[in-house]
Amino acid sequence: MKKTFNTGNPYIWLSGGTLTISLLMIFGLVALIMFKGLGIFWPHNITMLMLNDNSVVLGEISKVEPIPNLKDSYRTKLKVGNRDVYGMDFRWVDNSSILSQDFPTTALTIERREWGNMYGFLKGMKHDNRIESLSLADMKPLLKESKALYKSIRHIEKKEIGKINHKMEKYRLALKSLERKLPSDSTLKNIASIKVKVEELEKQYTEKVDNLTNLYASAKEKKVVIQLADGSEEILPIFQIIRIYDPNQMGVYAKSSFYVLKFWEFISAEPREANTEGGVFPAIFGTVTMVLIMSLAVTPLGVLTAVFLREYTSDNIFSRIVRISVNNLAGVPSIVFGVFGLGFFIYFIGGGIDKLFYSEALPTPTFGTGGILWASLTLALLTVPVVVVATEEGISSVPKSLKEASYGLGATKFETLWKVVLPQATPGILTGMILAMARAAGEVAPLMITGVVKLAPSLPLDSYSPFIHLERKFMHLGFHIYDVGFQSPNVEAALPMVYTTTLILIFTVLALNLVAIIVRNKLRTKYVTSAL
Repeated sequence: MKKTFNTGNPYIWLSGGTLTISLLMIFGLVALIMFKGLGIFWPHNITMLMLNDNSVVLGEISKVEPIPNLKDSYRTKLKVGNRDVYGMDFRWVDNSSILSQDFPTTALTIERREWGNMYGFLKGMKHDNRIESLSLADMKPLLKESKALYKSIRHIEKKEIGKINHKMEKYRLALKSLERKLPSDSTLKNIASIKVKVEELEKQYTEKVDNLTNLYASAKEKKVVIQLADGSEEILPIFQIIRIYDPNQMGVYAKSSFYVLKFWEFISAEPREANTEGGVFPAIFGTVTMVLIMSLAVTPLGVLTAVFLREYTSDNIFSRIVRISVNNLAGVPSIVFGVFGLGFFIYFIGGGIDKLFYSEALPTPTFGTGGILWASLTLALLTVPVVVVATEEGISSVPKSLKEASYGLGATKFETLWKVVLPQATPGILTGMILAMARAAGEVAPLMITGVVKLAPSLPLDSYSPFIHLERKFMHLGFHIYDVGFQSPNVEAALPMVYTTTLILIFTVLALNLVAIIVRNKLRTKYVTSAL
């Protein structure tokens, strides 16, 4: 036995086995997330259950499980929707109480802008006190018209009224700044001119609001009647319907096309219904933007620290203190960095910027409140130790002969560092940046007090100067997972979205890391070839 262990083979097999188990756990976790999350987009069949108390239940079968403490007894969980009617999205049914089960071909799933899905049967269109027959095919042009109306309303709200509000706020701040000055003819003239412009904007605002009111009124005119499972009828404005379909009559191809459409909507649309419906594009954009800003901030800071420690200091008390401090930073809880970011970046630096450049906007803060810039800088401090250690390793791996050759050709220490050492150490620097990006993308605690919010559908990027607004709050995939999974008023219905958003976060981090890895490998190949 001792001879066998001395050969080292058992250790090799032990390492290989440990690696295999780790990979299986990782792939198993990803597979579980995909299985739990991606099914949310598939159009499930609608089932109708007749119960022994003569009641009827209509909805999608979510799962079937044994009843606790009852042998050979099962219960079925149905997504019954119609939350505005039943007050809940799901209902448990004891299988022993089911008399019959059917899949009616005329049953419809109706996606609404509010209150989630509705399940029922299309009875017709409401006209005064009568109901006209209406088929599912007849609904397509009506939904198309409703979609165009919704786009018009959103355009007026976000673009036209948003533009007016932006101008009015700009004039309000200018007026406030002028009123602080000593009265003079030019100041009074400017004030009068601004007030005239504000009055004109108020007239435009009133016109847009009136137009908006008329559009909302017209949106309520066309209504359909939906018959529920119990025979009751619900009147539903067509404007509230996003799409309506009959899953029991859809084939595999139709369901696959629907699945792709829903998945694309999920990654490209804004969230709605307290983040439990719609998409996560603002969260994806916020996560990627924050990681990129963090990378731009942490890379020079980490590289300069590593260069100073490796190339410009000896093993003295000062360098030891710096190394100990860097190592200790790696063990500080992330929430502590959040508190530091709140106090230093937001209150001290941001508050100082507001006093110097945005005093007319006070007491409303501009930079003196949470934003994507301060969150990114906080995470940059959090990930500095990773970049420092990786950069030091990269610098130490540069052959000493290259440095000596550079010195022999008359280059100074800085020229050698800039043109020889750092290019050769770039793969190591990128390794540190990859690790930092992976760490930062998954952090949530520091962001909760430095700028992330539950809902921020407006991106920090628009057509107003300076076009990129780093002071704005933002959405983040990690916080979105926490919010939907633990803070949602309808956690049970939102649970599949938790898994799906987790999957999107994993692939977002993989995509960011993959780009950095490709760049690192190309640079590594380049410098190895040049060394040869």
